[in-house]
Amino acid sequence: MVCMAMVEYFAFEAQRTNATALSNFRNLARYGLQKFIYDALGYTPPDRWKYHHDRVSILQGSASDGYFIVFNEVSGLIVDLINASLTVNDKTIPDISVGMCWADHWKQKGLEGIYGPRIEYSHNYPDYYPQSRSNPQPAKAYPDQAIPEFRRWFRHEYLPTKFPKYILTKAHLLSGPDEAKQIASMFQPKAITGKSGKSS
Repeated sequence: MVCMAMVEYFAFEAQRTNATALSNFRNLARYGLQKFIYDALGYTPPDRWKYHHDRVSILQGSASDGYFIVFNEVSGLIVDLINASLTVNDKTIPDISVGMCWADHWKQKGLEGIYGPRIEYSHNYPDYYPQSRSNPQPAKAYPDQAIPEFRRWFRHEYLPTKFPKYILTKAHLLSGPDEAKQIASMFQPKAITGKSGKSS
């Protein structure tokens, strides 16, 4: 309450109002009203991080030292979606799609001859995931030496060319096609604007 009173003072009562204080006051007020309503209704909002965090926990240390798994490498994408308040659940985390496309790239480019062979590890899903019915699932871990190539491929090939198509097929599992398009657009290449203001 003391904190709220101080922010309110600088937002409204001080001789010179402070835009930052005003913004902070509004944010605090909004949070307080939301919490009041939730408490009155006995409602606990769903944890939007749950689907991600539970998989991080269950897969921790699942691959041998010196090897990486695709899920860990795509976690940044998942975090971006959560931070953007977009839907992340057992149907929309794309590591299976990424894994299949990366495996194709690995074979087509003969990357085993460069980085060494893949190894198998046991991949598990949290109990509430439908995929958990077939736990443990055999999956591939890749040599750490291939991480730079994976990240290059993921950023410059998968995200702009394959991920938009993947997420649009999940529109019925999201809040609708608009959210699917919003997610897809986050990772499409941005046009380069020259001095004339025209994109190239």
